[in-house]
Amino acid sequence: MRNRRCAGVLVAVAVVLLPAGCRTSSSGAPAGSARSTASPAPAGYGAQFLAVGECSSFGTASFTEVPCTGERAAARVIARYDGTVADGPLCPPSTDFVLHIGAQRTGGGEDGDGTIPQGYACMRNLEPPHPGDPGGGGGPRTVVGDCVYGSGHGQVRETACDGSGKRKPQYRVVRAVTSRDACPASTALYVQLGGEQPVGCARRL
Repeated sequence: MRNRRCAGVLVAVAVVLLPAGCRTSSSGAPAGSARSTASPAPAGYGAQFLAVGECSSFGTASFTEVPCTGERAAARVIARYDGTVADGPLCPPSTDFVLHIGAQRTGGGEDGDGTIPQGYACMRNLEPPHPGDPGGGGGPRTVVGDCVYGSGHGQVRETACDGSGKRKPQYRVVRAVTSRDACPASTALYVQLGGEQPVGCARRL
């Protein structure tokens, strides 16, 4: 009978270790910092910096909030939390990447006192590709349908299931369960997913 093993890695997007145990990582998804606009924002966006439903542009070092109907709009906020990724709620499974928002003082502000608190925004690209989708090869979370490969030292990283990534997939997460003993007998690898069903059962491809 094939031995099951546990693999752990560093979360590439958030640069934060998951809790001890089996760990997985996404890779290839954009991540960065967000900054507020200094000038007054047009109606329809900007009342709360990167609130749910608002959009951002893509940048090389930072992301700026822009109107969702504008040409520069590239991704939409699907969830927004204060604090840090390490201490806060998980982003939704469909998240393509995470924007880390540093505490900032501005001329206005979502709190009415000219400050934007530290937080993070879970982003979904307005157009494909969507690396956060199952099998997409990226995103801040590993979900059922995603594929991973061994990256050495007992670690695994996510890669596209269709083989279009830099590394070929070796395992696919086929089920999410509450504990390892609920995985099917064909499980070759345990993957930590987080959430209410934190254990991913992966089979060898």
